Amino acid sequence: MYPFFKHTQELGHINDALKVFDDISHKNTTSWNICLKALLKSGQLGKACHVFGAMPARDVVSWNSMISGYASCGFLSHAWEIFVEMQGTGVKPSGFTFSIVMSLVPSPSHAKQIHCRMIRSGMNFDNVVLGNSLITMYGKIGLVEYVFGVIMTMKHIDVISWNSLIWACQRAGNHEQALELFYQMRNADFLPDQFTCSILMSAYSNLRDLDKGKQVLAFCFKMGFVYNSIVSSAAIDLFSKCNRLDDSVQLFKEQDQWDSALCNSMISGYARHDLGADALRLFVLTLRKNIRPTKYMVSSLLSSVSVLLPVEVGNLIHSLVPKLGFESDAVVANSLVDMYAKFGFIDDALNIFNEMKIKDLVSWNTILMGLTYNGRVSSTMDLFRELLTREDMLPDRITLTAVLLACNYGLLVDEGIEIFSLMEIKFGVKPGEEHYECAVAMLSKAGKLKEAIDIIETMPYRITSGIWRSILSACAVYGDLQIIEGVAKKIIDSETQTSLPYLVLAQTYQMRGRWETMVRMRKAVETIGTKEVIGHSWIGIKNNLYTFSSNQLQHYGGKDLYLLLNLLVWEMENEGYF
Repeated sequence: MYPFFKHTQELGHINDALKVFDDISHKNTTSWNICLKALLKSGQLGKACHVFGAMPARDVVSWNSMISGYASCGFLSHAWEIFVEMQGTGVKPSGFTFSIVMSLVPSPSHAKQIHCRMIRSGMNFDNVVLGNSLITMYGKIGLVEYVFGVIMTMKHIDVISWNSLIWACQRAGNHEQALELFYQMRNADFLPDQFTCSILMSAYSNLRDLDKGKQVLAFCFKMGFVYNSIVSSAAIDLFSKCNRLDDSVQLFKEQDQWDSALCNSMISGYARHDLGADALRLFVLTLRKNIRPTKYMVSSLLSSVSVLLPVEVGNLIHSLVPKLGFESDAVVANSLVDMYAKFGFIDDALNIFNEMKIKDLVSWNTILMGLTYNGRVSSTMDLFRELLTREDMLPDRITLTAVLLACNYGLLVDEGIEIFSLMEIKFGVKPGEEHYECAVAMLSKAGKLKEAIDIIETMPYRITSGIWRSILSACAVYGDLQIIEGVAKKIIDSETQTSLPYLVLAQTYQMRGRWETMVRMRKAVETIGTKEVIGHSWIGIKNNLYTFSSNQLQHYGGKDLYLLLNLLVWEMENEGYF
C-alpha cells in the first residue's frame, strides 16, 4: 500500500490514494500513519489534522508526523502544543521527536526542560545528531556556555558539530571567538563546507571586514559552493553591510533561482539602506513566485516600513502575519511593536506586546523604548518595575538606556540617578557612554550642573562633545558664566568647526552687557563659516510622501497651506495654548 501512496502523491492524485485508504477494511496504526504522512507531504495540513483526530490509536510516529507537519508549515506554536499534548497521553518521545522540538524552543527555560526530559527519558547522548541538535537549540536562545557544556560531553563530533558551535558564537555576537573556533576546526583536520563558509561570511559582515569576507567568497568559488543559496545569501548580506549594495544587487540578479534565503538577504539589504520601496517590491515578487516568506523577511520589511513607507503598508503586512503562522513568533511580534511605536500608535504596540505568549528581553526593550519615545514616562517606569519582578530575566544596557531616557524626559532625576548608580551593583551592567550621557543630560536639565560635571570627571570613556553640549545648553538657561566659559572651551578644543559655544557665549555676554566680547564671539562664528544643517520632516499621506525643509519658503500647497497654519495658530491662541 505504501508504494501506491507514494506513487499517487508524486502524480498529485492524493485523492485516489485516500479512496484506497477508505476501502481498507481493517486499518491499523501503520496504515493510518502512512495516510497521515502522505497528506502532510502533499501540503494538506487541514485534512491531515482531520485524519489525526480520527485515529483510534496513535503511536510516536503519529505524533512526530503532526509536530513535523505543523513546524514545516510555520505553525510553530501549534507544533509545540501538540508536543505538550503528546506528553499528557503517556507516549514516550523518540530521539526524532526531541530533534524536532529542539528547533521550536521559545525560551531558555523551555530549552532546559527539554534537555532534562531527554536525560530522564534515557536518550543516548553518544548520538551525534542529538548532540548537534542540543548545540543548535542552546545557540538559538543565546546560552553559549551551555553550548560548550554540551560539546564537551560529546564523544564524537563532526563538521555539523563544528558548524553549530561556530554559529552559536557568531549568533551571540562573539565574532572573534567564532573565527578562532574555525581555526581550531581546521587544525583538527575538518574540511569546511558551504555552511561553514556562510557562517564565516556572516561573522566578517558583522565585523565589517570586507577583505576577509571576500577571501571566504574566493574559497567558495574554488570549492564550488558559490552557487549554493546559503552561501550566496551570506555574500549578499556581506556586501550590503559593508556599504556595497550595488554588488549585493548584482549578485542577486546573477542567481538562476530564488529561494527564501536569497530574498530575505536582499530585502534586508534594501531595508538597511532605507530603500523601503525596493524592499516592498521584492517582497511582492517573492509572493508571486510562491516563495514562502520567513519571519526574518517579514521583520526586515516591517523595519523598512517604519522608516519611510506609510503605516497602511505596515497594516497590510500585519494582516499577513496570522496567515503565515507567525502570530506567536517573537521576532515578528517585536518588529510589529517597533513599527507601531515609531508611527506613534503606541496603544497598538502595547496591545501586541500584551498578547505575546512568550516575551524575551528584546520584546521588553522594544516596548520600553517605544513608550519612552512616545512620552509615556510613567508607563515605562511601571513596565520596568514589572520586568524586575521576573526571575528569569535581567535588564541589559538597552533596557537601562530606555529607562534613563524616560527619567530624563520626565525629570525623574532622583529615581534616574539612583538607577544609574546601581546599574553595575544591582543589574551587573557596566554603565556605557549612552548611560553617562543620559545621567549628565538629566542633571543638566534640572540645573544640577556641579553634579553633572562631577559625573563627567568620573567617566572611564572619552568625553564626547554631545555630553558637553548638554551642560552648555543648561548653562545658557541657568547662566553660570564661569561654567559656561569652561564648558565652551572644552567643546572648542574637541570640535573646532562648531559654532554652538560661540553662540552661547555671545548670548551670555550680551545679557551681561559685555558688548565688545559679544562682537568677538559673533565674528568668530563668521570666521568658522560653519554650514547650516537643514532639518527635514516627512509626512506620508496615502501613497504620497511629502518632504518639508526648515529653510523652504513655500512647501507643498504653497500659500493655502500657510493660511491654514495661521488659522490653526489663531485657534490655539484663543484656546490658551500659547
